Amino acid sequence: MPGLSPETRAKLKTVSTATLMTALFKRGLRNQMIQDVRPLKAGGGTMVGEAFTLRYIPAREDLNPITVFRDRAHPQRKAVEECPPGAVFVIDSRKDARAASAGSILATRLMVRGCAGLVTDGGFRDADEIARLDMPSYHVRPSAPTNLTHHQAIDINVPIGCGDAPVFPGDVIVGDGDGVAVIPAHLADAIADEAVEMTAYEDFVTEEVRKGRSILGLYPATDEQSLADFAVWRNQNGR
Repeated sequence: MPGLSPETRAKLKTVSTATLMTALFKRGLRNQMIQDVRPLKAGGGTMVGEAFTLRYIPAREDLNPITVFRDRAHPQRKAVEECPPGAVFVIDSRKDARAASAGSILATRLMVRGCAGLVTDGGFRDADEIARLDMPSYHVRPSAPTNLTHHQAIDINVPIGCGDAPVFPGDVIVGDGDGVAVIPAHLADAIADEAVEMTAYEDFVTEEVRKGRSILGLYPATDEQSLADFAVWRNQNGR
């Protein structure tokens, strides 16, 4: 798995998915937001980590009885034990929340192993317990039925679709209150740098708008005076 540098990880912790999506859009990438997923716990901070993936297919009943969990190599269980510390565990559930993608025990194991977060385009069982963990998690809605009911774990750490977004192993996953963004691994450093710069200007603009200033010529910065004022603000605020 490609390494996410501590510097880039730290930068991404300070920016929003909204800003990241604008930076990605400038590069022609329009499909990098995982659709319809929400944080289980509000105000849990920003989630950042490399994607480690699990792929489900529709369950075939004769191959997916409860006894499959006796197999230590069962892909779901195996993936939980192999997801690296600092990574985000991303599950392709085909946008199907009729059965759980995982539950609190597996989520707790991921947390204890140092994983940075958990995302599915389906649902989690034991959602209240997962929300209380010291690890950000995102899903569509709670779902009590066991995953075996509708999902068959089939592959680990391969390219997947999650909420209509393509996710490749090692892509950088960033989650906040708005949802979850997927940054192609080779763009992570550049996107992080650009987003930090964009965030500084956005913070300046917010202060000016609160003072009553018009957004015209300010956002975007089409007036030279806006850039001059921003330079003074950056110097005063150490940004």
